[in-house]
Amino acid sequence: MTNDRLTCFPYGVGQGAEGVCLLVQMGPHRILLDCGLADITPLLSEEHPPADLVLCSHAHKDHAQGLLALYQAFPDLPVYASEETTALLPLNWLPLPSERITGLDSQGQTKLKDTGITEVGSNPEAAEVETKGALDIPPFFQALPWYTPVEISDGLTVELFPAGHLPGAAAMLLCYTAPSRTYRLFYTGDFFLSNSRLVEGLSIEPLRGTKPDIVIVEGTYGTARHPHRRQQENQLVEIVEQAIASNKSVLLPVPTLGLGQEILMLLRSHHQFTGRNLDIWVDGTVAAACDIYLELLPHLPTSVQNFARHQPLFWDERVRPRVRRLDDENRRTIGQPPCIVITDEAADLSTYFHPDYSSQLVLLPEQPRYSQSPENAEQHAIQTYSLAQHSDYLGTTQLIHNLRPQHVIFFHGSPNYLADLTGLEELQNRYHLHCPATGTLVELPIGEIFVQPAAPSLTNYEGELSELDTFVNITLPETIIADPRWQDFADTGLVEARWQGKELVLRGLSQRELLKESSNSRIPMNIDCCGICRHQRGQRCWNPASPLYGFKVTSEGYCPVFEPIVP
Repeated sequence: MTNDRLTCFPYGVGQGAEGVCLLVQMGPHRILLDCGLADITPLLSEEHPPADLVLCSHAHKDHAQGLLALYQAFPDLPVYASEETTALLPLNWLPLPSERITGLDSQGQTKLKDTGITEVGSNPEAAEVETKGALDIPPFFQALPWYTPVEISDGLTVELFPAGHLPGAAAMLLCYTAPSRTYRLFYTGDFFLSNSRLVEGLSIEPLRGTKPDIVIVEGTYGTARHPHRRQQENQLVEIVEQAIASNKSVLLPVPTLGLGQEILMLLRSHHQFTGRNLDIWVDGTVAAACDIYLELLPHLPTSVQNFARHQPLFWDERVRPRVRRLDDENRRTIGQPPCIVITDEAADLSTYFHPDYSSQLVLLPEQPRYSQSPENAEQHAIQTYSLAQHSDYLGTTQLIHNLRPQHVIFFHGSPNYLADLTGLEELQNRYHLHCPATGTLVELPIGEIFVQPAAPSLTNYEGELSELDTFVNITLPETIIADPRWQDFADTGLVEARWQGKELVLRGLSQRELLKESSNSRIPMNIDCCGICRHQRGQRCWNPASPLYGFKVTSEGYCPVFEPIVP
């Protein structure tokens, strides 16, 4: 029956630079889940709105940046989100990097002001603000409560559950009551089961008994597994600690929301930095987001509220390490002495580099979009770190198995990572699995009998193994290089092998791991190695005759075509 039709049409599935935007039909209701499209042209093909309503899971750019343009095209289209998300959403529409949010005016409208700031000390409340212009954005989004089913249309209710990942991030349970039965759809948005510094993880307990027929779940990390959260934090702290001890300033380009505030809280509360005589400077829209976080303090975890009772959460000149907003005066002397700078991921990093002062280390999060270094960063030392904001394979499968839906739709991840998930036998045998590309309609028939879906086509590579006197040689076909994951696997040209049951698992060693192993060792200048080879530039080998050509190399590395640097 038409009234029982369930479909999902993706305008964007969050692959690469593409945002997330999913149109779900539940009987007569058309619901747009997120609008992270940079260009909403696909949504404007008709004169009428593309949906009856919009649900925004959280305020990250790839889920929300198209909402303002959608509102301008269809002012009467209702947009719903959590209360915290409605406060954070305007950060997506700062017209210029110098503009910052100054709160709400008397009519409850968000004020975005182009400001020139002259700080008195470093206290934002004492700053003298010269208003150059203002952009008023009406509050076109409506806040929904947590854990409370709300009827947003006849026969259609939505209930929000905190999803972890970001303050205000919501997983959503949609229930449509048709003449024949009630249909339930659960949308995770971006979710994280683990607790982080400023956000409690998604709790599975309140979801038990919801019995969704359909689950739309992100698969950002595919079948990868994370180290424990505290281990990731300690590794990041160790990198920063070693840099500062080596008289280097540390520059962290991050998104406006989430990661930068997490790192600030980590550095403020970690025992290795508590009381440290160190300046942490915050710049750009990351600083504006910190201001909104302070307004949301009553919604943050109890541990964070308790911390804020004893010292400021972010802006603080009294308690070390000091956290201050970067102004023009201090920008001219940044890096003397070594400090930490947190700024926008799209910022021109050259404005933070001063050759007269200490050297700099650029730290980038390990994410596919950082496969290329930011502009003006190549000439400086670069390392990566892992501080996961999404659930890994164990968290994803745990959520699915607890919800036990009939259909599972994966989104938000590279096609290869999502194919890894849909290729899992433990999921194939229990659920209808879907991994649609943008523009592909997915029909979601609900029935009592489970028909096992066809397994996705996975690429296997057949190779050869030969045992020689002193080593074992494994040869694989060159077609394996076509997989985009090869670049990361072959980053250094070195691999680590270990047994997993009866199978041998190969893992590519990253530059960060090799640098960590060799950080305490010195390079003997009388040994032929990459560190004193004339073909090594930017930690890569540029000798076409070398088997390491084009790969990142360690200082201790060696190849038969070594040529020393000529004095």
